[in-house]
Amino acid sequence: MGRAARIARRTFLIGSAAVAGGVAFGVWHLHRPAPNPLTAEAGASLNPFVIVDQSGTTIITPRAEMGQGIHTTLAALVAEELDLAWEDVRVLHGPPAQAYYNSALLRGEWRYHPEGLSGWQSALADTLGRVGKVMQLQVTGGSTSTLDGFVRLRMAGAAAREALKAAAAERLGVPVAELATQDGNVIGPDGTVIAYGELAEAAARVDPPAVTLRSPEEWRFLGRSMPRVDMLAKATGTAEYALDVRLPGMRFATVRMNPHLGGEMTGFDPEPALAMPGVERVIDLGTGIAVVARTTWEAMQAAEAVSVEWGPAPYPDTTEDMFDSIAAAFDTRRNSRRRNDGDADAALADAGTVIEAEYRVPFLHHATMEPMGAAALFTGARLELWSGNQAPVLHAEKAAEAVGLDPDRIVLHTPMMGGGFGRRAETDFTVLAARIAAEMPGTPILLTWSREEDFSHGFFRPAAIARMRGTVAEGRVTAFDAKVAAPSVTRQAMQRMSGFAPPGPDQGHVEGLADQPYRFGAYRVEGYLADLAVPVGFWRAVGNSFNGFFHESFVDELAHAAGADPLAFRLAHLDDPAARGVLEAVAEMSGWDGETEAGTGRGVAMTRSFGTPVAQVVEVIDDEGWIRISRAWVACDVGLALDPGIIRQQMEGGLIYGLSAAAMEEITFAGGRVEQKNFPDHDALRITGAPEIAVRILESGQHMGGVGEPATPPAMPALANAVFDLTGERIRELPLSRRLRFVA
Repeated sequence: MGRAARIARRTFLIGSAAVAGGVAFGVWHLHRPAPNPLTAEAGASLNPFVIVDQSGTTIITPRAEMGQGIHTTLAALVAEELDLAWEDVRVLHGPPAQAYYNSALLRGEWRYHPEGLSGWQSALADTLGRVGKVMQLQVTGGSTSTLDGFVRLRMAGAAAREALKAAAAERLGVPVAELATQDGNVIGPDGTVIAYGELAEAAARVDPPAVTLRSPEEWRFLGRSMPRVDMLAKATGTAEYALDVRLPGMRFATVRMNPHLGGEMTGFDPEPALAMPGVERVIDLGTGIAVVARTTWEAMQAAEAVSVEWGPAPYPDTTEDMFDSIAAAFDTRRNSRRRNDGDADAALADAGTVIEAEYRVPFLHHATMEPMGAAALFTGARLELWSGNQAPVLHAEKAAEAVGLDPDRIVLHTPMMGGGFGRRAETDFTVLAARIAAEMPGTPILLTWSREEDFSHGFFRPAAIARMRGTVAEGRVTAFDAKVAAPSVTRQAMQRMSGFAPPGPDQGHVEGLADQPYRFGAYRVEGYLADLAVPVGFWRAVGNSFNGFFHESFVDELAHAAGADPLAFRLAHLDDPAARGVLEAVAEMSGWDGETEAGTGRGVAMTRSFGTPVAQVVEVIDDEGWIRISRAWVACDVGLALDPGIIRQQMEGGLIYGLSAAAMEEITFAGGRVEQKNFPDHDALRITGAPEIAVRILESGQHMGGVGEPATPPAMPALANAVFDLTGERIRELPLSRRLRFVA
C-alpha cells in the first residue's frame, strides 16, 4: 500500500451499496464522514475501487495476486468501463475492509454459476453466519475472484466515467450526451481534451448518475488476452513480496516450532544461539522459539543451535497408523449422504457381478515457492504488517488478538505472493511475525521460515480413502456407490478461523463425488469424517482434489468392466451440454479413437468443480523403463472467458499441479514428524518432465465458472488411467511413484 499513502488529498473514490432490487453507486468526497479503508486523508467511500488524482487513475483490486493473474483481470473489469489506456493502468491491493468483502459469495448471488456454491464455500458461509461474521469474508480462493467482481467492478468503472463526464459537461457548458471518453480523458464535442485528473475534484461533488454497463460487443479489453499488469515488475525483479520488505533498523527472524504438530515445547536452552555472532534475541513462543539476528542466515543458523525439548503430537506416530484411523471412520462416523439417486442397495443386490475398489491418496503440502514469512512493526499502540495472504481481514484480526490490540489498530499490506494454493489463507505466519515484533517494540522485524520449517508445518491436503462399488449392464452403470473417509478440512479450518466448527453434513468433504453431472441408474455418495488431529486445510480444489481422483478412476474401471471405450462411456452417461462439450473437444484435440500404439498409454477424465467442467486426455510413454508424461490436452467451459491468456495459463498450471501430485508428491510421518523437508523430498514436474500441453477454451454462455482450481482434479485420474492403458496395471494409491519411475 505504499502508493496509496502517497495519493494526493484531492481525490475521489467510487462507492457502492446494496439496495433492494439492485446496486446504488455513488461518488463520495472529502467532507463525507464515512471512513475510507485506504487512508483517512484520501476521502471517504463505501466501496473504493477507483482513485483519480492529478497523477492518474489507480484501480483497487480487492483480491490477492499470487501468480494467477487476478490483478490483470480485475483491473480490466474497471478499465473497460472507465476508458483507460491499458499502459496507464495502475493497481493496488485493497486493505482489510468491508468494501472488499466477498459479497457475491456470502449472499449467494451467483448469477453466472448454475450450481451455486461449492461444498466448502457453502459451509464457510454458513459457519460465518452462525458466529455473526456473514459479511466479514475477504478471501482470495475458491476460484471466486472474477465471479465476485464481474458486475461491481464494472459498475465502479462506469460510475466513475459518468461522474467525470458530468463534471466536464458543467465546465464546458454542454450536455453530457455530447461527451465521450478515451484513454483517461473526457473529449468534448469540439475536440477539447480534459484529463481525468483535472476533473477529479469537481467530479467528487457530482450527484451519482445512473449508469448502464457496456455490452460485450463494445469491449476492448475483456474477452482478450491482455498484458499482465505484474509482468514487467516480475521480469525485472522489482516486484515486491513480503520477504523483500526492508525498513530502517530492521532485524531478521526465523522460527523453530514443535515438529510434533500441535505439541508443546517442554524446555529449551538459548545460550548456544545467543553466543553466536549477530544474534540479539531468542524468544519463547510456547510451542517453539524465534531467533532474532542481524541477518536471516544468522538467525537460521542460531535457531538450529538451540537445544529444545519437544512434547508429543496429538495424533498417531506413523502414516500407517493414521490411515488405520481414517479407515476406522467407515465403521462409526458417517457424516453425510449427499447424493442418493435411485436404490443403490437393490441395484447392487440384483447385479451378477459387483466391481469393488479401494483408493487411497496421501497428505499433500502446498509447496509454495516462496516460504512462509511476514514483516511487522509494533509500536505499542499500532501494528503494521506486510504479509502475502489470502484473507486479510482474518489475518488482521488474528494478529490483533495475538498482540492485544483492537483490529482497527492494525495496518495490513498484502504484497504479491510466490504461490498460495490455500496455504496463505492460514494466519500462523502472520501471527508469529506480530508476536515477535511485539517483543521488540519500535524495531521492524522480517520473519522468514526456513524451507525445512515450512515443509514441516503445513495445513495439509488430507489423506483420504474411498471405497467404491458399482455395477454395469448393457453398457450402462446401474449402480455407483461411493464412500469417502478423511479428516474434515471444513471443520478444522472453520474452527481455526472462527472458533466454531459447523455441525451437520460436511458438504466440502464429498464435493467432486456427489456433485458430478453423470447420470447413473443408482448413484449414492456418503462421507465419513475421521477423528485425526493432523492439521489439514484448503489445498488447491479442496475436496475435489481427492474426490476427482476417486470418481474418475472408478468410472474408468466401470467402463473397462463394460467393455466400452472410456471416453465414449462417459459421454453415454452425460446429458449436461457443457460437460459433453469439453469431452468432445478433448477427443477431437487428441485424435482419440480408443487405440494406442505399443509403448504408449492414454487416459481421460472429466470433472466439474467451481462451476467449470474440465476434460483432459493425458498421454504417457515407456521411456526405457521410465514413465514419461509426453502430451496432455485440456478443454474447459468457463461460460464467459474474460482473459483467454490467463485462463490458458491457469489450465496449464492446474494440470501440472495435479500431475505432480499424482506422480510423485506425498507427506508422510514417522515418530510423529513430517519426513519431507524440502523439494527433493516432495518434488514436482520440471520442464524436462512436463508434457506438451494444448488447451481449448469453450464458452457456452450458460454460466461463468472459476479457473484457478478446476484443472487440478481431473489431472490425477487422467494420469492414472493413462498408466493403466500403458501397463495394464490399475494403481489405486497415489503417488504413482511408489510403483513406477517418472521422468521429472
